[in-house]
Amino acid sequence: MKNPFEKYYKKSKNEKLTILEEQNYLTRKEIKQITQQVGLTEEVASHMIENQITLYNLPFGIAPNFLINDKEYVIPMVTEEPSVIAAASNAAKLIKQAGGFTTFQPKRYMVGEVALQNCPNPKQAIQAIKKEANKLVELANLAYPSIVKRGGGAIELSVKELKNQEDNFIVVYLTVDTCEAMGANMLNTMLEALVVPLEELTGGQRLMAILSNFAVQSLASAKCQIPCELLAKGAITGEEVRDNIIQATNFAKMDIYRATTHNKGIMNGIDAIVIATGNDWRAIEAGCHAYASHTGQYQPMTNWTKAKNGDLVGTITLPLAVGTVGGSIGIHPGAQLAHSLLDKPSASQLAQIIACVGLGQNLAAVKALVTDGIQKGHMQLQAKSLAIAVGATGEEISQLTSALLKEKGFNQALATQILKDLRK
Repeated sequence: MKNPFEKYYKKSKNEKLTILEEQNYLTRKEIKQITQQVGLTEEVASHMIENQITLYNLPFGIAPNFLINDKEYVIPMVTEEPSVIAAASNAAKLIKQAGGFTTFQPKRYMVGEVALQNCPNPKQAIQAIKKEANKLVELANLAYPSIVKRGGGAIELSVKELKNQEDNFIVVYLTVDTCEAMGANMLNTMLEALVVPLEELTGGQRLMAILSNFAVQSLASAKCQIPCELLAKGAITGEEVRDNIIQATNFAKMDIYRATTHNKGIMNGIDAIVIATGNDWRAIEAGCHAYASHTGQYQPMTNWTKAKNGDLVGTITLPLAVGTVGGSIGIHPGAQLAHSLLDKPSASQLAQIIACVGLGQNLAAVKALVTDGIQKGHMQLQAKSLAIAVGATGEEISQLTSALLKEKGFNQALATQILKDLRK
């Protein structure tokens, strides 16, 4: 069966939209919304933030070829960085040939904390809190009854003491099933409801009550397994590519300079889909990098190993507490479009899709690094960006891009000169 997204990047915008409609990723109404450029309005934007003066636009694209748990996806991605979408698509196509991604998310909870200070007797305070834990969970749920009606709510409360030479804190952790929401406002409301009861139980004073973005109760995992014959690149054998990808990961485990850039590449893809779906990419960034450090040493977010049969195996596990309702999701037309493209997944499904994007993005980057080098794949897009930057328009863009790619190297001065020559 022919892939409808074959050479998708070469098609016109209208052709791209037609394919999305024919493949039932978008409705006619949604296509019309795109062609009429119906996006976030000034009125809505003015209610989203303070001191709003205008709109700042970013490109919205799609990465096709993702096969996840035997289901085909096109991934909505919002990014200004060239090559990110192309790399994700190419990696997904390769992984699809090998059977696609498999994913797993065993549970999806959020955790918040109340920090208490100046407790006169920390041991007694801890015992008092443990004794009243069930009642405190009930109080939290009374503060946000709508989530309980939807089958979620606070499910567990734990407590511990943190101390050093200067300070001593009693920290109460509340675990909440937030259903389809990311749950920030929900957690904060529940935590605030616990402050006075906790102060009365312990004799201490609140320092703060706030959710945590270290969402280790919402870990999502993705995996792929690729035969070596699919990895071969020119004169480089598939076995060599496999071994070098594994070595590149081992290098990142030992070198924090490389680990940081290794993970930045992963977040290129993750941020793009998180932004597109209207989720909080700052929260995801913070959680993922914290999780990369949870062993005490900053580590790569992916792991590449060799299977017993010689295949390359890639895995990723990250805290991905995303939502499908709440926040800007319900009011931003772009976010609604992104969820439609993904066939309106549940929050757990969305987290697993995001994990696949991160793993695919990493495969593309590391494979390029250990074969052609990272610059080769970027050159055409860099040339096009430079052409636009020096003022090329219409057909001039492709003409100037082609001319620049024939040069051994290019810069703004050269691009400006070639554009002048083209206009003579």
